[in-house]
Amino acid sequence: MELAKSIVAGKITFRLIMRAFQYRNYRLFFIGQSLSLLGTWMQHTAMSWLVYRLTGSALLLGITGFAGLIPSFLLTPVAGVFADRLDRRRLLIWTQMLAMVQALVLSGLVLTNTVKIWHIIALSVMLGVVNAFDVPVRHSFVVDIVDNRDDLGNAIALNSSMFHGARFVGPAVAGLLIGTLGEGACFFLNALSYVAVIIALVAMRIKSRDRKPGRNPILQELNEGLDYAFSSPPIKNVLLLIGLVSLVGMPYTVLMPVFARDILGGGPWTLGFLMASSGLGAFAGTLFLAALRDAAGLGRVIYAAAVLFFAGLVAFSLSETLWLSMMCLFIAGFGLVAQVASGNTILQTIVEEDKRGRIMSLFNMAFLGMAPFGNLLAGGLASGIGVPSTLLVCAVVCLAGSLKFAGKLRSLKVLPGSPG
Repeated sequence: MELAKSIVAGKITFRLIMRAFQYRNYRLFFIGQSLSLLGTWMQHTAMSWLVYRLTGSALLLGITGFAGLIPSFLLTPVAGVFADRLDRRRLLIWTQMLAMVQALVLSGLVLTNTVKIWHIIALSVMLGVVNAFDVPVRHSFVVDIVDNRDDLGNAIALNSSMFHGARFVGPAVAGLLIGTLGEGACFFLNALSYVAVIIALVAMRIKSRDRKPGRNPILQELNEGLDYAFSSPPIKNVLLLIGLVSLVGMPYTVLMPVFARDILGGGPWTLGFLMASSGLGAFAGTLFLAALRDAAGLGRVIYAAAVLFFAGLVAFSLSETLWLSMMCLFIAGFGLVAQVASGNTILQTIVEEDKRGRIMSLFNMAFLGMAPFGNLLAGGLASGIGVPSTLLVCAVVCLAGSLKFAGKLRSLKVLPGSPG
């Protein structure tokens, strides 16, 4: 009897987790993006290994990460205005096509053995410009492909599971390919992966939505979005929290090749295992969030996740064995994504529709826009005090700041459609 009850409960939980798949457009989006993100994480892993193989410099790893993410800081707010004004699906098709061109050029340079570090930095800037428009539009697009607002939080959590599931598989595949075929193969397969998401976007049937004609100047609409965001305590605190985590928490990923080669004494496979462990932990975190029935209580989830991320990152900075490092990164990945995805869900739940693109652009600015400064800071600090000490410092600062902002969200009562 108890076994039967457990089975029934398991089925209910599975339906609860997967409920956004009842929408055809979301299924297409999920399949296309899953394949594309798999290629993206393969390229990300191969890029880090290529830079470190060519230069042996932790500083240049940080500079390359800075170059790829700084456009998000500079251009994302403007991209949010376009996300509120224009057809989001068409914008996404264009960003996917441009990203495919970037990957093809990079693969050609590597496969012909003509790649230089300045090529990598320049192409990283190009992809950063594309992503500055792609990410806020893609986040805003979710509301266009999920008919029932009650399922929006579930769709966002599943999007995160898709992202981090690819983060788990992609680096492992990249580690195998780098060791056998080289980095160029990863870049070429990433280029091919964009075809899937373009086909999915074209196949969607999107209901037309009323949009403001956008006759006001771009700067005026941008200021309206900023005033709306920072006059709402929950929106403001979520954005500040995500910005802090991105600045001092996320840079551990850019230093991973140093850990893999110099501390753990491994190669591309070791890097792949480390990145995959972090991705697997993040994937587990998204499944946990997807099983939640609504957005109430996410402030408390963020608070607990901050502690988990700190514990995992500190233990990883002290580890000198692969299996322990992988366990630590699993915990850190879980804590990191629980914070970020919870913040995304809170924002998407409470934001007004006509300001969704601009608020998600600010979210992207906080998450990706602050990361280049963190990468640059971490790369420089690692050159001075070493990578383990750098991660330890980052973990302590991240915990202190996260608890401050997350503490203000612990008692948050999310009211859909309200700015808080």
